[in-house]
Amino acid sequence: MKIGFFDSGLGGITVLSEALRRLPNENYVYMADTLHVPYGTKTPEEVLSYVKASVQTILKEDVKALVIACNTATSIAVAELRNEYPIPIIGMEPAVKPAVEMNRANGKRVLVLATPLTLKQSGYAALVSRVDDHGSVDSLPLPELVHYCEQLNFDRAEMFEYFNRKLSSFNLDIYGTVVLGCTHYPFYKEILRELLPSHIQLIDGSQGTVRRLKQVLSERDLLEPSLKARPSQEGHITFLCSSQDEAYVHKMERALEIYAEHEKIYF
Repeated sequence: MKIGFFDSGLGGITVLSEALRRLPNENYVYMADTLHVPYGTKTPEEVLSYVKASVQTILKEDVKALVIACNTATSIAVAELRNEYPIPIIGMEPAVKPAVEMNRANGKRVLVLATPLTLKQSGYAALVSRVDDHGSVDSLPLPELVHYCEQLNFDRAEMFEYFNRKLSSFNLDIYGTVVLGCTHYPFYKEILRELLPSHIQLIDGSQGTVRRLKQVLSERDLLEPSLKARPSQEGHITFLCSSQDEAYVHKMERALEIYAEHEKIYF
């Protein structure tokens, strides 16, 4: 059986990469809703209908658990999906809580980068209200960044200009942590680490999401055995997209290679 991953496009690749690192014996199916990417500029009603249609496709792939590897889709659809389907469904939320906890001692602020739709959702406001005791969290929508990522645009000069323009109104000296609140955004960690002051830490939700996935699979006795017990088998990834575009499938494979190569620098 497989673990399903879903995102509007390439963003969930960053979470899939973390799963491959922590759960290398599993088989995966990754689906991108390429007919409707990006989600961050759509209405909640549109996103809900897109997610439900895509999940129906994924579940045909003998899936034992599903990760909604998209903050926007999670905030809008995960509760309804859990009511409809019996398998474990793991969602994502911006890593605001660990960011706030990291800054308690130093008094620094937290800056959350996310899509406009994620930042507008009541779930995000409730999350911040629940964990931000001292009003230390600020938010910045970056709607264009998903488009850059979908084009595999990682041009250093262009991205430096983009981030400098978006961050120009912020005094970065007062921030201790920047939260990457969209799964597309970690593709730009390397560039952001060069651009931001050295004292700022970057975090995203992928590690917590995969830890939760592993915990749920273990509790239900659904983890694959060690490869030592089945040496002829290896973890396999099936890539799907709603547009059934073979070129995009190759783009997903390339995106995984790019991200895995970037992450080697920081492991």
